[in-house]
Amino acid sequence: MSMLHPIFSVLIKRPDLVVEHMAGYAALAKQEVHSTGSHLVQRLLAWVLVLFSAGIFLVLAGVALMLGMTLDRFNWALVLVPGVMLVICMIGAIFASKPMPPGSFELLKQQLDADVHALHAAGDAS
Repeated sequence: MSMLHPIFSVLIKRPDLVVEHMAGYAALAKQEVHSTGSHLVQRLLAWVLVLFSAGIFLVLAGVALMLGMTLDRFNWALVLVPGVMLVICMIGAIFASKPMPPGSFELLKQQLDADVHALHAAGDAS
């Protein structure tokens, strides 16, 4: 009776099968990333927009605060200019926080679950 899990005997006797299986995982992951890639790129660009506009908002708000302290009367431009960047930041945050489309990486999850189940079954059989 062997003390090793059956996966180790396969690794030793047939490493080409393991390499082929890992290549299949890589191809499946590449296919899943390609199918959801445009959504990921849109989310990444939205987060870049959020960070950029938040930084510009903070700079403009600081400048507006300093200018507001030196003026004798209220000027709406000191509120509107940083406010535009704040609105852009909030719109970007809405787009960036959208969830992934349903079914993303579902095939990869199913394959991993099937492999884990097969490994448990092989371990119980030995």
